[in-house]
Formats: sequence, structure tokens, C-alpha cells
Amino acid sequence: MSTNVELNQRPEPDQLLVTIADYVIDTKITSDEAYHTARHCLADTLGCGLLALRFPECTKHLGPLVPGTIVQHGARVPGTSHELDPVTAAFNIGCLVRWLDFNDTWLAAEWGHPSDNMGGILATADYLSRVAVAEGKPPLTMRDVLTAMIKAHEIQGVLALENSFNRVGLDHVLLVRVASTAVITHLLGGSREQIIDALSQAWADGGALRTYRHAPNAGSRKSWAAGDATARAVRLAMITMKGEMGLPSVLTAPKWGFYDVLFKGEAVKVKQPFGSYVMENVLFKLSFPAEFHAQTAVECAVLLHPQVKDRIEDIDRIQISTHESAIRIISKAGQLANPADRDHCLQYMVAVPLLYGDLMAEHYEDDVHRADPRIDALRDKMDIVEEPRYSADYLEADKRSIANAIQVFFTDGSHTAKVAVEYPIGHRCRRAEAIPVLEQKFMRNLQTRFPPARCRHILALCLDQRRLEATPVNEFMALFVIN
Repeated sequence: MSTNVELNQRPEPDQLLVTIADYVIDTKITSDEAYHTARHCLADTLGCGLLALRFPECTKHLGPLVPGTIVQHGARVPGTSHELDPVTAAFNIGCLVRWLDFNDTWLAAEWGHPSDNMGGILATADYLSRVAVAEGKPPLTMRDVLTAMIKAHEIQGVLALENSFNRVGLDHVLLVRVASTAVITHLLGGSREQIIDALSQAWADGGALRTYRHAPNAGSRKSWAAGDATARAVRLAMITMKGEMGLPSVLTAPKWGFYDVLFKGEAVKVKQPFGSYVMENVLFKLSFPAEFHAQTAVECAVLLHPQVKDRIEDIDRIQISTHESAIRIISKAGQLANPADRDHCLQYMVAVPLLYGDLMAEHYEDDVHRADPRIDALRDKMDIVEEPRYSADYLEADKRSIANAIQVFFTDGSHTAKVAVEYPIGHRCRRAEAIPVLEQKFMRNLQTRFPPARCRHILALCLDQRRLEATPVNEFMALFVIN
């Protein structure tokens, strides 16, 4: 036989596809902590989406692709009157959730935001439930949603532990697409084989470039990229359920597979079984809408504000001691062109609370930046220094700290103490302290969209684990409709 041919023998599916599918189908989640954390995550994620509705740059992306489109039994978009097909609804919800960079976070070799999967999960579950009710069948319950959330968190987070997609220039929303595809295909009633096929399609899409998160191209795409990924997952799951074939060696095929084309020939490593670890250890953003590597830096700046607010003109330099990942992703100099550029700039996120004592989403807007030249003046005075211990503790499995420290030096030779915060309030080791803050954040966000009685009703339901889990998805989503 000629050597100038490829052997066309269809292989068994790649093991990673099989492992994920078996987890989604067979693993029963028994952790009460995971379900309780998922309930808090649900509330926090929806609240982030409601808050984003205040920003026109976000809301311009919402609604049907073709104005006036009506979808029977469509999926609802919280805080709006939209009823959309589940693919478009997933994009809408995902866009809302991620817009302000205020939802939960996962940090490891790769980072990301596991609640980004919520767009596809909620849209699919609402659509399926409304169709079921119309046909006289039982709808899905919020317990089903929480289970899907736990498993999507786990898939995304465990794949992130040992695999750095950002180091080859790929964006972490690749993992949103993979995780969402797996759990959504299961929600649609997919078999083990169909989940494997759908997952192969998710990997075959490759990955978006991270360039929209970094200088000089940082921009608003980073705020809708996750919505795009979770919506794509719904699309891939649905076409698989119609019989679309899979690509069994999508990862390992020589020359043409994901590993050889996009991952420098390396295999994706999974060094622990899939369970509920990620949901139990997820990081909440509770105080500041800021890229997570900067959360503790902002806390430090808020603590220093009383000491520097009356001496801004006397500041000579500001030293920020941080970890390697923060330096690689969010340390930048030069002009900041838009809000998305600013909320991924460590120096900007420190300068604002030093000046104002707080950091809110509005501080990233053009009018605030243009009105206060002191922000950029302070940025120019910042020295960013890697603290090796912070970099090491960031990667330690039993620590996972996200440490930063700030010290301000004045022109007269005096200086503040060096203020350090190693774990942000959203970290698992500060969970008891965090939950009341999370509930207050959720209530504030509800109040931006709904009258007081409905806010109280939604909050009470989301605080009651048993009642929430028993609630039909379609009834839960109806609570968030604006007529």
C-alpha cells in the first residue's frame, strides 16, 4: 500500500470525552456544601446580571437577533421581558452575567468564571420546562439546575487546574463551551454517546484568542465572550440531539487534533476525579467588580485610603507587591481606551480606591476617567513587584491565595505601613464572613430592577434551600420577568 495516504480507521472516542460524559451521566452529587454553595452562586450570578442592565453598552446586545421574533415557550432573560430561543437566551444571560466582571471566579493554571455556564443552563432548563408544562409533563426543578451548575463548575474548574490555555494564547471561555455542552446535552436527555459526540464538537471549535483581554486590544468582547461560548454549547448540544455525528479523536488525532494544532502537542491533564470540589472552593466577588487577581489589592487600597486621601499630591511612589499571574494579565501602562480596558488594569483598580475609598462599576466609565486626571497620575507612580511567596501560594492546592500588598511613599520621606491581604473575602477560608455580604449584594442588585415586595419574595426563596430546590424552573424564572 502506498505510504502517501492516511489510514481512515475511525477510533474509539478520546478518553477525556468519555471521562467527562461518564461523570455527567453517572456521578451523584452528595455534598450538601456543594448544593448550598450552588444556591449562593445562583443568587449572586443572577444579581450580577440584573446590575448589568444599568449599562447601555451591555443592553444593546440583548433581545432576539431579528427584532420582533416570537418564540413559543421561549426562555426568559432575567430582568427583561425577552422570551427567546434557548441559544439566543443563553447568549443574553451569559452576556449579562459577565458584563461587569462581578461573578464568581476560579484561579489555577488557567482561570475563568464557572458561573458563566449559567447562561446555557438556565436558558435550556427554562425552555424545556415551559415545553413540558405545555405538554402536560412535569418541568425540571431548581434542584436540576443546581446539579447542572455543580457539574459545569467541576468540569471547567478541574480542567483548569493543570492546563494553562492562556499560555498558548487561547481564552478560558473554551472551558465554558466544553462544560456547558456536557451538562446541557444531559439536560436535553442526551445519552452517554451523545454527550461524547457533543463534547467532541465543542473541542473541534478550537478556542477564541485572548487578545481581547490584553493590551493593546482589550475591549468589550471580553464581556460577551462567555455568553457566546455558553450559547454555542446550547447550539452544539441541540444539533447533536438531532443526530449530528461526533469526531471521536478530536483531541488526539495526529496533525489535525486539538492537541497538535492548538496545545503544542501536549495532552490535557486531569489529575483528580470529577466530583464537587470546584463548587465547594469557588471564589466569590463580593466587594468589588474587579478582575480577581486584583481583589486583594483593592482591599489594601481601601484600607489605605484614610491615610492618603489628604496627601495625594505628596505621593512619590506606590509599591504593589503581587503574584506572577497578576503581573502577566492585568499590569499595564499607557492609555486605557475603554471600561473593559480599565477593569483589567491593576494600576487603575488600585488608584481609584486610593482616591475614593471604594471601587464600583461606574468608576470604569469614560466620564469618570476623563474627569479625574489624578487616576492616571497615580498609575504613573506605581511600581509592580513580584513577591515569590505570593506566586507560590497562589498555586498551592491547600492555599490558593490571591495575595497583594501596597505601600505608599511620600515626597517628604515618610510612608505608610505595608498593607497586605492574602485572601479576598470571597475565598472559601472566609466563607462565613462572606455569605452575609453576598446576600446583601444580591438584595441590592434585586432592588435595581424590582419593587420591594418582589425583592423580598425572591430573596426569601433563594435563602431557603429546600423550597428553592423544589421550585419548578419555569416558575422560578417567571419571578424575574419584567412586563
